[in-house]
Amino acid sequence: MITSRQNPLIKFIRSLKDKKNRDANGVYLCEGVKLVREAYLSGQDFYALVCTSKGESLIDDVACAKEIVSDDVFNSISDEVSPQGVLAVIKKPLKELSAPKGSCVLLDGVSDPSNVGMIIRTAAAAGYNDIYLINCADAYSPKAVRASMSGVFRVKIHAGAREEILPLISLPIVVGDMNGKNVFAGGIDCDFCLVIGNEGHGVSSELRDRATYTVSIPMQNEMESLNAAVSAGILMYSLKN
Repeated sequence: MITSRQNPLIKFIRSLKDKKNRDANGVYLCEGVKLVREAYLSGQDFYALVCTSKGESLIDDVACAKEIVSDDVFNSISDEVSPQGVLAVIKKPLKELSAPKGSCVLLDGVSDPSNVGMIIRTAAAAGYNDIYLINCADAYSPKAVRASMSGVFRVKIHAGAREEILPLISLPIVVGDMNGKNVFAGGIDCDFCLVIGNEGHGVSSELRDRATYTVSIPMQNEMESLNAAVSAGILMYSLKN
């Protein structure tokens, strides 16, 4: 059992809360019994699996080598308010940027990792298998992974600069705007790229200028906007026929 917070593996895991270290090592953190089990069942490549004694008993069906640590050590690496004693370090999938296969979602400056994760979760459920991120919060941050509820394991995530991603997308671009067509008036009869903008500033002018379709979500009671993840979910399901 590992009982020291200064253990090299424990120090390495703590360092992965920083994006630059996740990127440099090509790994990310996944915490909690359900999420770790989903990672295992979906065939993710584990770098390490760390558990408390109690946590180990909760995932005895996960056939991976486990490092057992004390509760104190686990608390030093956990990102949870109430840790379950199960945390995996998972290798990021080695995938190059590529064009979408079917309708896709592009996140344009979404800055809240929880919103990024929730949008990925909904996209996976709604059948959007390619997610593009430009100037967004890291999809592999602990908060985003947790909010994705295993969605991060189910879709292909493309993160890159605007000049890298936009040339890959030849599909009609759909953006939301208060003056757009009511999204409930009908879906789109072809594959498309749905753009979700920044929480405060919306879609960038460059992508807005490229829009083929502009749609709106009708609102009542003088409400002017919705949370980015909520808007994304409504649009994703409404636009697909």
